Amino acid sequence: RRPKTGKAAATIGAEATVIGVLAFLILGVEGILCIVMALPLAVPLGALGGWLVYRAESSPVAARGITMLLLLPSASMTWDLNARPPVFEVRSTVEITASPEQVWKHVVAFREMPAPREWYFRAGLAFPTKARIVGSGVGAVRYCDFSTGPVVEPIEIWDEPRVLRFGVTESPAPMREWSPYSGVTPKHLHGYLVSRQGQFVLTELANHHTLLEGTSWYQHGLWPAEYWRWWSDAIIHRIHMRVLNHIRTLAEQDAS
Repeated sequence: RRPKTGKAAATIGAEATVIGVLAFLILGVEGILCIVMALPLAVPLGALGGWLVYRAESSPVAARGITMLLLLPSASMTWDLNARPPVFEVRSTVEITASPEQVWKHVVAFREMPAPREWYFRAGLAFPTKARIVGSGVGAVRYCDFSTGPVVEPIEIWDEPRVLRFGVTESPAPMREWSPYSGVTPKHLHGYLVSRQGQFVLTELANHHTLLEGTSWYQHGLWPAEYWRWWSDAIIHRIHMRVLNHIRTLAEQDAS
């Protein structure tokens, strides 16, 4: 296709990107969730690519400038490969009609949760199912079971009934990809979204309720980090709320 305007060239670039991304699904390389998350980033870049090719063909001067522009990513490759990803923080809270003592035992461990109703969990995002602990105090190991496997959490701070902080030494894949094919496991599901630490803080309120705050610290190796952080923060917050609301239900049953 030979577009006659820059706008038409950008449209062709966007269309080609959509076709290429959908090919990942058809060939069993990627799942639908990751494709949906990638499209808002990929389509504008495809449009930019189409426009740059159009400009390069229209003028030798423009072609030289665009060539220099395209060399920039390769020039920065060494920095990209060695740069340490930043640590991001996600904090969520819920108020519970129970005392911190009643809430604490369900923070440490809780029984099987009901199946999720939220569409994003049913579509494949990993979700917590229960929590168990081996031992007590600092050095104990808490296991938070997810739909994709257990998260191993050695306890670092045990200040009953106020603070429970733990590291994370092992975590499962963040999702099961939805695909027409079984067993689709793209590389980015392993080692690119890494949980580093978690914490629960229980604060007694003036009305004798408890403010329960859950915090996660994590890293991911996906570029651009701020774009993917928008997705990962939202996912982790929803995981938090599933756990916090379940703890609230259990503690308020005890209190009543």
